[in-house]
Amino acid sequence: MHGLRAAWIDEMAFKQEVVLLFVLVPLAVYLAPSRIALALMLGSCGLVIVTELLNSALEAAIDRIGPEKHPLSKKAKDLGSAAVFITLLIAVMTWLLLLI
Repeated sequence: MHGLRAAWIDEMAFKQEVVLLFVLVPLAVYLAPSRIALALMLGSCGLVIVTELLNSALEAAIDRIGPEKHPLSKKAKDLGSAAVFITLLIAVMTWLLLLI
């Protein structure tokens, strides 16, 4: 719970994704054509949240090492952000494939 609280306080992207989740969960319950579709829709949203938390943890660990710029620190942060982006794409594709 401390991690969720820290993410809510310190991470704007996490806040945005949680707010979006409050919109998407009821929408999924209403629009899902089956229970399996509902599980896939909600699961894809959950994966976005999990990936964002892991990315935030990675960024915090990199920032803890030191404030100086380093190519490997940039690479690690960029890879974490890319993971969040890919997970968002997977969620969008899942919703579209199930609803169209």
